[in-house]
Amino acid sequence: MERKYISQDSLKTWLSKLNDEGKHIYAPVAKGDKTDFKHIKSVGEISMEHIQTTQSAKAIAFPRTEKLFSYTKNKGDVSLQDYDSSVIPETVVFGLHPCDAAGFRPLSNIFNWGTPDTPFNERMKRTTLIALSCSQCDEACFCTSVNGSPGNTEGSDILLTKIKDGYLVEVVTDKGKELVSKYENLFDAAPEVNKEEFLANVPQKFGLEELQQRISNMFESEVWKQQSARCLGCGACAFVCPTCACFDIQEDNKGSKGSRLRCWDSCGFSLFTVHTSGHNPREVQSQRWRQRLLHKFSYMPERLSVRGCTGCGRCSRACPVDMNIAEHLSSISKLENVEK
Repeated sequence: MERKYISQDSLKTWLSKLNDEGKHIYAPVAKGDKTDFKHIKSVGEISMEHIQTTQSAKAIAFPRTEKLFSYTKNKGDVSLQDYDSSVIPETVVFGLHPCDAAGFRPLSNIFNWGTPDTPFNERMKRTTLIALSCSQCDEACFCTSVNGSPGNTEGSDILLTKIKDGYLVEVVTDKGKELVSKYENLFDAAPEVNKEEFLANVPQKFGLEELQQRISNMFESEVWKQQSARCLGCGACAFVCPTCACFDIQEDNKGSKGSRLRCWDSCGFSLFTVHTSGHNPREVQSQRWRQRLLHKFSYMPERLSVRGCTGCGRCSRACPVDMNIAEHLSSISKLENVEK
């Protein structure tokens, strides 16, 4: 991995040049007390001081609503307009934290399980991730409990770490190398620094090994009823999560024209698993809460060799009834008697 240094002024120049050459830059932008990823027009819009954005960066590769194809009917004939990947712009996502960058690996495994998903893969091909290490955290952060860290490079093409009056630059992938080499004059040799000294201290809240030993054997446990007692099934946790990938397919048609749309959904919604017959295999909220945690910490590791959680803490911050996933996972990891 190549290391370099870039000053604050040169960083602004670099991003401005990338913007001027036509790349779509998405970065954290503050509005009131919230910060979220926006398509910026100037570098001055970027927020660098936030602990966490409200939404994750996953919408860049997996939009909230996406047209899969459209069709036109004419006197009994139907013409199909397939997904057009040529309209996807070259994109740079700047300022996402390591927990967000790491979230693109679970998404990729999901969208390439079986049949590769063209829209997701084409967007990722055209997207470069410039992540920013975390120098601060809050009580919702728990990346260190799921094998992450405030300076984790996994998923990033480039990782920046704030050091004094500039940034340590870690060039992780060929995509990252291409962005750096094009403006090599803006970068200097990396100083001899201990990167860890500049990172936030995120305390570990539970042991991942203990959690995984227990959670896979808890399908019939009463814990799910206890933990889900105040869950509203609102879906906020899924919509802010960087790894949740549930979606629904909707038809949008008018007259002789129409489109098929992919829209975000959530396994926490009461209608998510309703069959055409009317039967619902997850008819109560405790079963839906169980599905959420087992999917992330049992099914995905078993089937896709990756966890569905990066410890970003967004679900806990967004929950209107203060359900805290780290607290729930910690209590599970400490259970003595686990039902088989």
